[in-house]
Amino acid sequence: MPPLAVNPPSLPAPRGYSHGTLAGTTLHLGGQTALDAEMRIVPGGIVAQFRQAFGNVLTTLREAGGEPEDLVSVTIYLTDIPDYQAHGKEIGQVWRELAGPVYPAMAGIGCTALWQPEAMIEILGVAEIPPHRLRVPAQPTDLA
Repeated sequence: MPPLAVNPPSLPAPRGYSHGTLAGTTLHLGGQTALDAEMRIVPGGIVAQFRQAFGNVLTTLREAGGEPEDLVSVTIYLTDIPDYQAHGKEIGQVWRELAGPVYPAMAGIGCTALWQPEAMIEILGVAEIPPHRLRVPAQPTDLA
């Protein structure tokens, strides 16, 4: 099976990218910032942005039948590492609320900017979904 796009209808419609790409049972989760359904970065600081961005990642994961325990790696890009560290307890609470006590291999990387100027965080990941839960997304047919 060739790689397939995974684009949940509840997330902003992608243009020029996919929210996820499924290759076999491995789901590569595209970088998610704190965009809401109206294509706006949520206000409220790093904790609110973490909640939205990680929620977007999990929405894509679940679209393909995955669960948080299927995550094998997560990379977090941050425009302000000290701010993230200062809110570590709150961010950890959000993680446990959304994903439970599951922690894959992780990296936090500082950067000067993200695609949306007001974005403070971008999260991407990789998941290995067990075949019995895997949902292969329907792909649009090419009418050309």
